[in-house]
Order: sequence, then C-alpha cells, then structure tokens
Amino acid sequence: MNNPTPQRGADPDNDIRAYQEQGTLKALHLGNRGPIKLDAMGRLDPMILDSYKTHGFYIFEGLLADQELRELEADVEQIQQRAPVSPKAIFDQKGQPALGHNLIAKNFGWVVPLSDPVGGTDKNQGRHPVKMHEPKRPSDAPDHVLQIILGSLQFSQACLRLYGHPQLLAVAEAINGPDFTPFNEAIWIKHPHLGGSVAWHQDGTTQWGRPDFDEGTHGFNFMAQLYGSDAENGLWVVPGSQTGPADIKQMMREAGSDRLTKAVPLICAPGDVAICNRQAVHGSFANTSSKPRVTLNFGFHRRGSVFGAMGNGIHSPATIYDADRIFERAKMIAYGISARSQHLPDEQPYAYAPLKTHTMTWDESVRPSIQDYNLLDLGI
Repeated sequence: MNNPTPQRGADPDNDIRAYQEQGTLKALHLGNRGPIKLDAMGRLDPMILDSYKTHGFYIFEGLLADQELRELEADVEQIQQRAPVSPKAIFDQKGQPALGHNLIAKNFGWVVPLSDPVGGTDKNQGRHPVKMHEPKRPSDAPDHVLQIILGSLQFSQACLRLYGHPQLLAVAEAINGPDFTPFNEAIWIKHPHLGGSVAWHQDGTTQWGRPDFDEGTHGFNFMAQLYGSDAENGLWVVPGSQTGPADIKQMMREAGSDRLTKAVPLICAPGDVAICNRQAVHGSFANTSSKPRVTLNFGFHRRGSVFGAMGNGIHSPATIYDADRIFERAKMIAYGISARSQHLPDEQPYAYAPLKTHTMTWDESVRPSIQDYNLLDLGI
C-alpha cells in the first residue's frame, strides 16, 4: 500500500512531548468524564449519554473498587505467567503446558517490541491503512512481547465477574437497548519500554452501508484500566469521528505524521473505565515510557446490528449470526452476572432481559462448556 511516511522534526523528543501535553490538555477539557450516574431505576444520566454520543467516548472515573482491582491484577499476572513463552510455544515459563495449549481459538497475540505489525497491511481486512512510527528497540529487548489475551473470561474468574458488573451492563442497555449482545473480550498489555503500537483505525467493517446506519451501528467497547493510562502509554481517540467512514490516510497527510491533529489520549486512573465507540478513529503509539498499561476490554452490540449479519471473520470464523448463535454467545453475560452475585451477594445484580426466562448459574462444573467460547464472538 502507498502510505504517508511519518515525519519527525529536528528534535523528535520535544515534538512528541509537546504533542502529548497538548493532547492531555484537550482531553481534560472535553467534559466527557466523571463518576457513573444512574437513577433509582438504573437508567444512565442523559447528560452522560449525550456526551458519549457527541465525543464517541466517555470515562467513568473511579468505578472499580480497590479490592476488585487487586483481584483482576492477580488474575492477569497469573495468566501472563501461564501464557506460552513465545508465539509458537506450547509451554509456559515454568516448562508446564501453557494456558490454552489445548484450545482451538487464538488466545495470545504477540508483537515485536515497539513495532506496528498491522499498520499499512491487509491484515484485519485492511482497516489499519497507515503505519505508525516504530522507535528503535532497546538492545536487550526480547524478540516478542505479549500484547493481547483473547477469550479472557475463560481464563479469569475476576474478569468474568467484571463482565457481570451491574452498572456497566446498565450502560450497555442505555446505549444498545435491553436486548444488547456481546462482541468480544480481550486483555491488552502495553509493556514498559517495549509495548507495540496499534495503528489508527475504525473497528467496524461490515455495516457501513446499512440503510439505518448511525453512530452506534458497530457497537462499543468498555476499557477498564488496571494501572491507569496517559498520553504516553494509552489509547488515543479522535473525538466525534464515529459518524461515518474516515479517510485516515488523509488525516495522516494533514498532520504530517502519525500524530493526528485532532486526537486526544484517554487519561485514566487505576479503576477508571472508558467506553469507546468502535466506529471512532483510535489507535495507540509504541510504549517507550516506564509505565505499564493493562486494559480489560469487553464490547457490546445492538442486537439489530448482528442479527442476520455476516460476521467479518476477524474475531471468529465468518458466518451468519442467527438467533441460536446470539443466544449461545449471550450465555456469557448470564454467567458473569451469576459469578459476580456469588462473590458480591450484597450487590444488586443486573437483570439481562434476553435471558430472563433462563436460569444459568455459574460454578466450576460449567467451565468446560465455555472453553473456546470466543469462537462465537460476534464481530461486525
């Protein structure tokens, strides 16, 4: 592909610092952040919903309690310890069979340190049309570092409980209706000094031409921050870019580099949860900072967007999503609610309307049935 080449000024370090500082100031002045606000009926504050629809993202500050963060951190650490030691390995760092070694679906994604593996390629149906700047790797850098863990709910009890968070599911209902459906779940890891970039893109691929297309057609992702995120290691978003297909190559040409002029970073503290429209232009730079970022992603769609649609084949094998497929994938919502209610019995659980006539209780006997559940991801 013929891509714009990212340009650098006479002092690249000063250039990027200025860009990060300016982006941070713009982000903090957008007004799309604050504590979650639900009324007595569990409905999201309309002002929050309006802000999300305007900017394409919103940050719920301080949503996750310290105890939940500690539980999530412990599980993520254990998953990393049990992950394959390299992209093609079947053993973990202790020489034991690696987590997921017996599964069919792809569960672990690796990246060459500080690289952009998909920008400017045909991967993921070419939705990353431009390549990001790749800083020089440290001399002692490993060949690869773990970047993404897919199908995370089958590996982490804490992630499964987070998936059943009643306030977040109420937000999903406010945006996508009470019959909302799952998309997929992942853990994104940006290792200090080594984390690779994710080139600018819009997630949606199949629904741009729908007669009823609008800013919410391709759904959204929650992004729970384990350690926080900032302009150096975090995701960047172009506010308001969720309304239709964007010309990312032209945006790069206008900026003169991969530092898109209108983009702002997600500025989050540990326990903040961002919500980001999948149609918004977003991406992240290589993490040359000393700070790690771990983001727990889980997304949701409108049922009307996926029912009868052909999947895009990126997150799971391409097929038409019928009622049975949607029902099977939505079971994970019920299991998340059940697991959370057992762990936090004093918390009012969310009532998921599509499964109200079905009793689905989580216990360890169910675990074998959710292996490879992400083969049922609803990607559009």
